[in-house]
Formats: sequence, structure tokens, C-alpha cells
Amino acid sequence: MFFDPAHFPFTALLEANWLIIRQELEQLQSAQFMPWAERFLYQGAWDVFGFYAFGRRLDENCQRCPQTTAILEQVPNLTTAGFSCLQPGTHILPHTGYTSAVLRCHLGLVVPEGCSMRVGTETRQWQEGKCLVFDDTMEHEVWHRGNTNRIVLLLDFKKPEIVQPIDLIVPNSVAQMIPSL
Repeated sequence: MFFDPAHFPFTALLEANWLIIRQELEQLQSAQFMPWAERFLYQGAWDVFGFYAFGRRLDENCQRCPQTTAILEQVPNLTTAGFSCLQPGTHILPHTGYTSAVLRCHLGLVVPEGCSMRVGTETRQWQEGKCLVFDDTMEHEVWHRGNTNRIVLLLDFKKPEIVQPIDLIVPNSVAQMIPSL
């Protein structure tokens, strides 16, 4: 299930600053990215550069991208955030998220043709500078049939009605997969 990004005011902030975020992304070296921890979820190459993981700030990475970090700090109830890079030919297999307490947002930063995502029965494509917001507890999958890397700013945020701290809503099995936590 996709949601109208306009229902979440922070998406306007992300979209207004997408070029600043992309400029910081372009300064990073590919070696600074790490493979997505849940390797059983995908075929191909899916790498990430994290800023926040389950409510914990990754200081070294935040220092490398100070403007992006300043923007992310304005997102209410942010739990997880990072650059998500798919190489051509990658398929993220059908799966569901780890908790119903959060929603996921993708801000398109580098979006070649041939990339799409299915959530439930609906398939959409990313657009550079635009947000997609969806419930990742619905079955979803991603295909990258393009010729260059697809990169989005991925972030999870607690639903407005959730009051528990993130530590209480993230299963230990998920948190243990993330290095340095």
C-alpha cells in the first residue's frame, strides 16, 4: 500500500532539498557502502550507506554528509535512514518488513529507466526528487532492469500513533544483523 507523500509534511522538505542530498551522495566512494545485511532477500547487488539504524545514529557516516544529516534530523520519529543503491540486474525478492510500527519513504536520487517496485498489487517507478511512502509490512519487491545504479534515500519513520521507543518495536533478530549496533 502506497500513501500520498503530502500526508507527511517532511516529504516536502526532502523533495525541496533533494539536489543537496544528491550532491553529498556523489562525494561518497562506493567502498564506503556496505551490502544490505539480509542477503537472502536479493539477487544481485544491494548496497547501503547508513545514517541511522533502528534509532541509533551512525556518527561517522553522518559526519561525511552533514547537510543530509541536518535534513534527516528534521524528520519526526525517524528510526532508520541511508542511501540504498541497487546495481543493474538486481531483484529484491518478495518480502515483508520487520514491524507494523513504521512506514518507509524512498526519495529518488539517481533513477535510471527500468526500475520499479511492487507493494501489494500496485507497481510504481521512482522519480528523481520525489518521495514514495509505503507500508513495507505489505509484500513488496523491486526490479532493476536499467543500465546504471539506482539510488534512493531510504528512511523509516514511526507511525504517528506509535508512542513506544524504537528499541521496543524492533525485534532483536533484526537489530543483530546491523553491524556496530
